[in-house]
Amino acid sequence: AGSKLREVFDKINYLLSGKPVQTEGQTVSVTQHPQGLEFVCYKLAEKFVRHGEGEVSFHRDSAFPIAVVLSGIWELHPRVGDIFLAHLHKKCPYSVPFYPARKDGTSMEEYQRMLGYEVHDSKVEEQDHFLKRMSGMIRLYAAIIQLRWPYGNKQGAHPHGLSYGWRWLAQMLNLEPLADVTAMLLLDFLEVCGNALMKQYGIQFWKTMFFIQKSYIPRIEAVTSSGQMGCLSRLKNFVQKCLQAEEIPLPKGILTPSFWRT
Repeated sequence: AGSKLREVFDKINYLLSGKPVQTEGQTVSVTQHPQGLEFVCYKLAEKFVRHGEGEVSFHRDSAFPIAVVLSGIWELHPRVGDIFLAHLHKKCPYSVPFYPARKDGTSMEEYQRMLGYEVHDSKVEEQDHFLKRMSGMIRLYAAIIQLRWPYGNKQGAHPHGLSYGWRWLAQMLNLEPLADVTAMLLLDFLEVCGNALMKQYGIQFWKTMFFIQKSYIPRIEAVTSSGQMGCLSRLKNFVQKCLQAEEIPLPKGILTPSFWRT
């Protein structure tokens, strides 16, 4: 509910502003320790990224309520946004976007960690689980860049707005595609913020969609084996439908004005 989200936002904002906050039966304040504020900014940013790889990866619509709170906090407390990006880029290098190359002397285990895989006791997580986590983080990022906290001061610019999404898309299409990962990330990104990018960039956006269909999808196909075609087929269908309709649908779960009256 919108009212519940406001409560969550206010509590985080009060904590970061140095006001005392009630939690689990005790009162806490960042002023209680010289590094209190820095610690809270770090842990809070880390928590938002965890929401992306956990909550959003399983419940895709949850990207929007989480993102709108972070967007508002980022506006008032830029340090949280900076640290959030650092955590996000480390956990999900594709959010840069960047495909790390394996350097001489780097062990396979270390390289897999650089690619975003979780490795425990030399055991690498399964591909499906890895893709799900990356998907959740990209969907959260794509939600953040288009959302503003509705009760904030709208005078300033969005701290990390759609121009960053436009840049991400352009940089992504300049990279050589990877099997599995690239098709999934592009589809997630376009599903979540394609509508907002279409409204903002108009004809330039449609040129990009046409480029994806004619040039980039064939390049993804060239590196994709027959057993990995699922996500690529969904990306193909999505792009084709959007080009035919000359419209990108609003994402599922977007927060409507009526949400804030709940």
